[in-house]
Amino acid sequence: MAFLEVDGLSAEYGAAGGAPPVRALEGASLRAERGECVGVAGASACGKSTLGLAIMRSLRGGAVTAGSASLGGDSVLGPSDAEFDAAWRWKRISMIFQGAMSSLDPVFTVREQLAEALSVHGAGAVGKNADDAIEGAVEAVGLDAGVLPKYPHELSGGMKQRVVIALALILRPDLVIADEPTTALDVLVQAQIIRLLRRLKADEGTTLLVITHDLAVLSELADRIAVMYAGQVVEFGPADRIYRSPLHPYTQGLLSSIPTLRGPKPGHMAGSPPGLSPPPEGCRFAALCPRAFERCSDDPPEFPARGGYVKCWLYEGGATEGDAGEAAKGAPAQGAG
Repeated sequence: MAFLEVDGLSAEYGAAGGAPPVRALEGASLRAERGECVGVAGASACGKSTLGLAIMRSLRGGAVTAGSASLGGDSVLGPSDAEFDAAWRWKRISMIFQGAMSSLDPVFTVREQLAEALSVHGAGAVGKNADDAIEGAVEAVGLDAGVLPKYPHELSGGMKQRVVIALALILRPDLVIADEPTTALDVLVQAQIIRLLRRLKADEGTTLLVITHDLAVLSELADRIAVMYAGQVVEFGPADRIYRSPLHPYTQGLLSSIPTLRGPKPGHMAGSPPGLSPPPEGCRFAALCPRAFERCSDDPPEFPARGGYVKCWLYEGGATEGDAGEAAKGAPAQGAG
């Protein structure tokens, strides 16, 4: 069993006015070894954040409806809410929430916010122990102790993001879920955050689940990649294979949309993903897929591919890397938006 194991995880949100619930996540499976990074990629509203929040047990207005998740062989979903809060939250699993600008409380200093995380989750660390933990947390993300008496408005965007990462790391959890950790940062600060996350997994052995719409960011970080579309993981595998020989037509479209210095003009994809209240029958990408055929009216299972799987009828019986070219043959360039 892998260190992080997610198997068939599904979640939904209740809908108002008697409408069917929104099935935002369905049958998601992925895995990672200790010290690895799994990237979760896809367009907005495809279920990426719901996957992270389901593992973190922080779904508001929603609930996990099926599947399992484990960390180090221990069930994440099995403990009661009180047991999870006492033994897991922020100690074994923490989260870097999307948007550093809104993740920090504007009326408390950096020190006060780090101290609160310790007092709530850290078994009441006080005095010199708390001071050492707070100073160690900011040093670990490349900041000096001079930021501790400052308020969020006194920090740059990159410094705020580093403080948010320090909050997630202060109790040295086994798994850190990072939701869009480089969004709204300029290119130089993005590079700094990527180097920081890479160092955490290499030096601290931290397992990362990085959620982003940007496959270029994941190329710098991820050991494995899960590509999501309309609430499902449609392809999962080693990052080198995903980038070199993407199998699912949607993955091929995402990669073709990334601008390059040389090569063809980036592609795009006409149309919009389907609604998820309820989701359509069959393959959810079929309406936009240039390779769709009659079998796509049935929802495909997970067909084996090297180091992972692909949900596409083109690979019934299993996939090889040579199949990627066949699947893309004759298909127009397409992308994420």
